[in-house]
Amino acid sequence: MTIFFYFITGIIALVSIMYLSGYAYLFNGISKTYLRGKSSANIDDGKLFSSNLIATKIPKLWEEAAEYNKTELPKNIVDDLIQSYTASFLVVKNGKLVHEQYWNGYNQLSKTNSFSMAKAVTVMLLGKALEEGKIKSIDDKFSDYFEEFRNKEFGDQLTLRNLAQMEAGLNWDEDYKNPFLPNAKAYYGKSLIDATFSRKFKENPGERFEYQSGSTQLLGFAVRKAVGQSLASYLSEKFWIPLGMEQYAEWSTDESGMEKTYCCIHSNARDFAKLGQLFLDDGKSDDQQILNLDFINQMRTPTKKSEDIYGMGFWINNDNPIKHYYFLGLQGQYIIMVPEHNMVIVRTGSYNNLPKTDRGRPDQVKFLVNETVSLFQ
Repeated sequence: MTIFFYFITGIIALVSIMYLSGYAYLFNGISKTYLRGKSSANIDDGKLFSSNLIATKIPKLWEEAAEYNKTELPKNIVDDLIQSYTASFLVVKNGKLVHEQYWNGYNQLSKTNSFSMAKAVTVMLLGKALEEGKIKSIDDKFSDYFEEFRNKEFGDQLTLRNLAQMEAGLNWDEDYKNPFLPNAKAYYGKSLIDATFSRKFKENPGERFEYQSGSTQLLGFAVRKAVGQSLASYLSEKFWIPLGMEQYAEWSTDESGMEKTYCCIHSNARDFAKLGQLFLDDGKSDDQQILNLDFINQMRTPTKKSEDIYGMGFWINNDNPIKHYYFLGLQGQYIIMVPEHNMVIVRTGSYNNLPKTDRGRPDQVKFLVNETVSLFQ
């Protein structure tokens, strides 16, 4: 009885300490990962979180090329995709689907987590809000939207451009494996405001490139305030419906209904490919200009401070003989645009140990671009 009493007392004390120290979100993280046989966030965890619906209306199915699925992937590509726990692999060339393949029980209807591919989508919403005059300038100060940042050291200088270009200067360690760092709090916590607005700045915004999920989450707060509606509904109206997406998608939220704008759009590979095609077509779909070309060019122009590897929401590789830029998600989710070959490549899956030795960019992206272009050119 005494041992049991001390055990219960210890558990109560531990829980109390966790709550008082701001780490109560860890219990949510444990219940959504370890207790479900997972070691971290995963591409199928959308149903475990609250979400806002991204609706579509009239689906437009991909046109299949005459050579659709007639070219078998060579062993080196297949081996790479299987070893990296791939769910889907799609290739679109000249606006038509030429290859589509799924593994591990996934199919055309499977919705998986975009992870940080959503960062580029958030920047797209910024562009649309600018185009519609809901945001006056990309150089608006963040404190124009949230006055409390005027009282933060360096915070009064933060602009929307700084956030889009990952030059915010936040004190934010982009570590996905340490549960005590801000990414885990944003992902599993109840409040995105608590996770992001509490962060201090370590330097003046605009001085240095540093990839930080907190930057895009702050950007999402500003865009949502400017448009006056949920970002999921704005995304639906401005992109999902005009592009004729095949399925509804979901955008994970915190308990207040705020979207996790640094991640977590749950959709299928075919619809992800349509986002890539939009950029290959310079923002047009069926002769309708959905996103302003000037803004698109800003997104895909690498910044000097990133040493030419990042634009606004996009990772960029102009070092490779076959130039490309792409949406990038944590576990190897890619929407890759290859302009010279009018090609979109989509890969989804769960590659937890994604190697990034190509100047901070995943080696797998360059491999898939080079091999896929060679195969389908």
